[in-house]
Amino acid sequence: MSQEEPEQEEDEDIRYFVRVGKTDLDGTESVETALLEMDGVGRRVAKAVADEANVSPRETLGKLEDDEVEAVKEAIQGFDDFGPSWMVNREKDRYTGDDLHIVGSELEITREEDINRMQKISSYKGVRHRKGKKVRGQRTKSTGRTGGEVEVKVSELQAEAEEEEE
Repeated sequence: MSQEEPEQEEDEDIRYFVRVGKTDLDGTESVETALLEMDGVGRRVAKAVADEANVSPRETLGKLEDDEVEAVKEAIQGFDDFGPSWMVNREKDRYTGDDLHIVGSELEITREEDINRMQKISSYKGVRHRKGKKVRGQRTKSTGRTGGEVEVKVSELQAEAEEEEE
């Protein structure tokens, strides 16, 4: 019984939801695992962010102090400043020419804008997106056969059979 009481006291200190950017992260998970819930953050980025914020990646996110959580937020927002260029998710941005790392809902918006631009200029990828075909050179001979199915209705077969009988 005495072993359970310290665990309950530790659980009282934990924050179950931690707001980072525009995303609510699970405070019961480790820093690295919780950061994976954000769009645009993978395992390597999460570990690099934790290292930059001087926080252990294995530490529970909800048990961090407020200043440590702020350090994690700043590290995510400024990842393109300290992260290597090969690790960012938008190298040589079309408009600014800088290496950017886009996180959260901005990532989906940027992706949609890129697809719309490709469709507007009728590039090969844009045409493939518009038609709903595979875009990145995948095999299409035997896969991706959605739509365009030829259906034969039973009533048509019966009508043909009746015509043959006559």
